[in-house]
Amino acid sequence: MPQRARRAGPTPADRLDQIFDGLKQKSSAKQAIYRNTLATFDLLRKVSQELVVELSRKITPVDSTVIIEYRPINDMEFHIRFSGDLLVFVLHSNIVTFPEEYGPMATKYVQDDFRRRFFGHIMAYNFMADSIKYQRLNDPGYLVGRLLINIDQHYFLEGVQQLELPDNDMSDNLVTEDALKLFVESAMIAAVNNDLIAPPLDDIQKISVKQKLENQQVSRGSKVGFSFSNEQKHISY
Repeated sequence: MPQRARRAGPTPADRLDQIFDGLKQKSSAKQAIYRNTLATFDLLRKVSQELVVELSRKITPVDSTVIIEYRPINDMEFHIRFSGDLLVFVLHSNIVTFPEEYGPMATKYVQDDFRRRFFGHIMAYNFMADSIKYQRLNDPGYLVGRLLINIDQHYFLEGVQQLELPDNDMSDNLVTEDALKLFVESAMIAAVNNDLIAPPLDDIQKISVKQKLENQQVSRGSKVGFSFSNEQKHISY
């Protein structure tokens, strides 16, 4: 019985072409998305600084003890401190994608161009300001919102119910100063409305030496937490 000819595998030239095609399409797209995300983060930084100046100008004549300030941390992080709250905005360096059923993935806009399946992302977290000030490392922070940026400089915002969430279709959601200002304002409103709850007395009857040495205040309150919209799924990092 004659032997069937063995199918030849890809040649080194074929493999080189596959790598080149991948770099040309996906890697090139991801670099463009990262540049868009970085530009968005820089604009978000500018909008936040202007908002802090505006709010400070309004609150100072009413109560000069209420401090609102912008704090630059590095190229990928900045903070807004107001009253007892701290908002931490973080630019992530990685470009990500999501399962088919998640968020904007099923929309015609995303499906029309494979490059729109990839996103840069900016996270907004809420901490108690004293947690950072006194380095209370065990204090929790809460994700308030996540801003996804694509290759077209369009965005998808997801987060807590207090955020002014736009329609899920990214096709109309172009990154603008007004859109980013709404994001920051909504995050601040969510943080202000999320009050501290004191722990029950039974939970604070004992204190460890470790807690004392680490300057942890056992009687400190903790945030209630946030409720996410039923249409938005929270992914932990």
